[in-house]
Amino acid sequence: MSGIITAPAFNNLFTATKNNSTMQGFVTAIYEIGCLFGAIFILLFGDYLGRRRAMMMGGATMIVGVIIQVTSEPSSTPLAQFIFGRIITGVGNGINTSTIPTYQAECSRTTNRGLLICIEGGVIAFGTLIAYWIDYGASYGSPDLSWRFPIAVQIIFGLVVCIGMIWLPESPRWLLTRERYEEGEIVIAALRGLERDDKETQLQKSIILESIRASGYANRRGTPIKALFTNGKTQHFQRMMLGVSSQFMQQVGGCNAVIYYFPILFEQSIKQTHNISLLLGGVNMIVYAIFATVSWFIIERAGRRKLFLWGTVGQGLSMVLTFSCLIPGTPGAAKGAAVGLFTYIASFGATWLPLPWLYPAEINPIKTRAKANAMSTCSNWLFNFLIVMITPIMIDRIGWGTYLFFAVVNACFLPVIYFWYPETAQRSLEEIDIIFAKGYCEKIGYVKAAQDLPFLSDEEVETKALEYGLIDEASGTFGGEKVFVDQGGVRHDEKGLEAGLGAGIP
Repeated sequence: MSGIITAPAFNNLFTATKNNSTMQGFVTAIYEIGCLFGAIFILLFGDYLGRRRAMMMGGATMIVGVIIQVTSEPSSTPLAQFIFGRIITGVGNGINTSTIPTYQAECSRTTNRGLLICIEGGVIAFGTLIAYWIDYGASYGSPDLSWRFPIAVQIIFGLVVCIGMIWLPESPRWLLTRERYEEGEIVIAALRGLERDDKETQLQKSIILESIRASGYANRRGTPIKALFTNGKTQHFQRMMLGVSSQFMQQVGGCNAVIYYFPILFEQSIKQTHNISLLLGGVNMIVYAIFATVSWFIIERAGRRKLFLWGTVGQGLSMVLTFSCLIPGTPGAAKGAAVGLFTYIASFGATWLPLPWLYPAEINPIKTRAKANAMSTCSNWLFNFLIVMITPIMIDRIGWGTYLFFAVVNACFLPVIYFWYPETAQRSLEEIDIIFAKGYCEKIGYVKAAQDLPFLSDEEVETKALEYGLIDEASGTFGGEKVFVDQGGVRHDEKGLEAGLGAGIP
């Protein structure tokens, strides 16, 4: 919307937006309210729908919303129709952004989970790049083309999601939570390129089932919302809040003040023409997309904590440079502010763009993952709305103070990340459960628990889960049949019948 919201053709049709920063902010930000509703929908119904159906529903909803927007005509009530369409499109996007990171995390290997979700972040940046340059190119077209075409292009990507999911499998972890064991086995084997009866396939299935039992909601078709607010060995609430806080910090750190309003920032703060501002906005998105790929190569090597900290420092210093160069109010100094905006988007693209989508998807346990991730996404869109709504007003009222505000906010993130964010790189999703159980049982911080816990094999995850009381039994085979060993050393089969004597399992 950054290249559209101030375009003459758009303002002539939607007259309330013309030279009105509050209405411009509202029309832009109302999309985030739709996204919030979509995230709430997944919070309530995501466990019942599953990952595939939710994503297909999200793509279809976005297409409907786009059609409503681009068919706005002056003969009716165009602004009301356009706003309604943006809300509907937002609902679809909220459904997808609440579901896709969870789906990716649950279908990925430990070694490439971070990379795959960072690639998703990179795709977001490339999508924003495409949108900016389509905006710029369409601005030379007819009045209708200049704003209808850039919005209508979204239909293509909605169709890709809807059609593409037809050939992709359901999350194996979701299938196992729904007691669809055979389908879960098939997907686990397919994702790893193994046979169903392979030892590794069966071990992965066992670990996932034990994680489900450890959650305390093993025999329920869905997880109640109240489960999000429990602690104990599984630390559901603490883990949910880590994800929620990461999304909160992403938004209030100022990313969308730059992404949504870059041309407006250049016009009003740095005093460039509308055309030059649009052109520089496109260049800024090229920088954004390039740096978004940086995380692909360092996410597993550097880890989550370091990237969070490095990104926060980079964003904060960029905002300091920006507001400092705007204080004199001279054209020469304002060029320094432009540099600050470019370095900000570079820092954001390499770190804070993918991390808040990755961290909630992996930090939460299997039974609360969908709901906790939806809560994180609610946080994202709620504060996204706030920042997008108030940014044009802040620029209009306090000028360079806007960037001072974001610099101070970024500085406040550092102690939160340093003291409360445990490292999750190179850990399996079930291994992360062990970190929180270790911290709880040994009464140490979770950052220290993650540092002290060595990397575990799948067999060691089972052993540690038993040691910390996450599960009451470990699984294995006895006489060619699946058996479990409880903490008393008694073997029994899947139905709970005693299966044999003796200590230990293969």
